[in-house]
Amino acid sequence: MKLQQLLSYTRKAVDEYQMIQKGDHIAVGLSGGKDSLTLLYAMHGLRRFYPESFKLSAVTVDLGYEKFDTAPFQKLCDELDVPYIVVKTDIAHILFDERKESNPCSLCAKMRKGALNDAIKKAGCNKIAYGHHKDDIVETMLLSLIFEGRFHSFSPKTYLDRMDLTVIRPLMFVNEMDVIGFWHKYDLPVAKSRCPIDGFTKRQYAKELIKKLNEENPGAKERMFTAILNGNIAGWPTRVGRKR
Repeated sequence: MKLQQLLSYTRKAVDEYQMIQKGDHIAVGLSGGKDSLTLLYAMHGLRRFYPESFKLSAVTVDLGYEKFDTAPFQKLCDELDVPYIVVKTDIAHILFDERKESNPCSLCAKMRKGALNDAIKKAGCNKIAYGHHKDDIVETMLLSLIFEGRFHSFSPKTYLDRMDLTVIRPLMFVNEMDVIGFWHKYDLPVAKSRCPIDGFTKRQYAKELIKKLNEENPGAKERMFTAILNGNIAGWPTRVGRKR
């Protein structure tokens, strides 16, 4: 996927769900994975021509794993003229050494988001952009159906009233395969995940299940995504110019 196509998908999401207003200061949650690095490029490109001017920063929560080097991300942010903040934590030590969690994902996400949100507020940001793409949205819906018994997925835009922050997901129309293509085409400095249970989670199970369903029923993933967009899910904003 070329940068122009990435910007087109990003602009579509931002426009249809009114993700950006004039004067926003948006933080990109930069984990170092392919999704967040692609998002950084997308938001940097969008900032150059979007009619509503906004500021951009990038924030990484360092979970405390060994050999996690943020220098390549700092270099990229310098090249893109995006202020970069690294938040040092002991989350990995707490989860795996002290608590010895066998299912750490939920607690890890809670602790990571807490550290991230605190840093964002200190930096003066009013919005945080996550790198969730189309596949993430469909996988979340499937996990919700299987394990919670409800039709749900995370929203394109969510206001966190306790933090006075708005979460946006500008890559929601981008397929994961396109993100992978963008990563290789532009040689993004992707960091390998240090999490010891990476690839063995319920989300990985959902990813593989959707892949199988789509192979056996071509177009299944796209139809599931369309069902989500048209599903009147509680908490989802109305798409501009679309009837709900």
